[in-house]
Amino acid sequence: MTESTEISWSDFEKVDLRVGTILEVNDFPEAIRPAYQLFIDFGPEIGQRKSSAQITKLYTKEDLIGRQIIAVVNFPRKQIGKFMSECLVTGLSDENGDIVLTSVERKLPNGARLI
Repeated sequence: MTESTEISWSDFEKVDLRVGTILEVNDFPEAIRPAYQLFIDFGPEIGQRKSSAQITKLYTKEDLIGRQIIAVVNFPRKQIGKFMSECLVTGLSDENGDIVLTSVERKLPNGARLI
């Protein structure tokens, strides 16, 4: 994606970006590209959600447990093989195309919303 389309403030406000803590990480051998299944705690308002993430090149399962990440929690659920993804974990591509997770500078309460 090289071009960016301008959006309004109200468009941005529709995206619900929340902080969550990764509780559990499983291999996802059925995925077309190497991926993990993540189980993430978004606090009492949102609860626990699942997501798949193609982040196996830069992160081990042990690296991810307890890590706080930022995810979109108001996308529709998406079936990925036999796994139902319930949120979109965000990240950025490095110079090799590998995904670097977006995270927070300091520990925040699970469910904290980007404003």
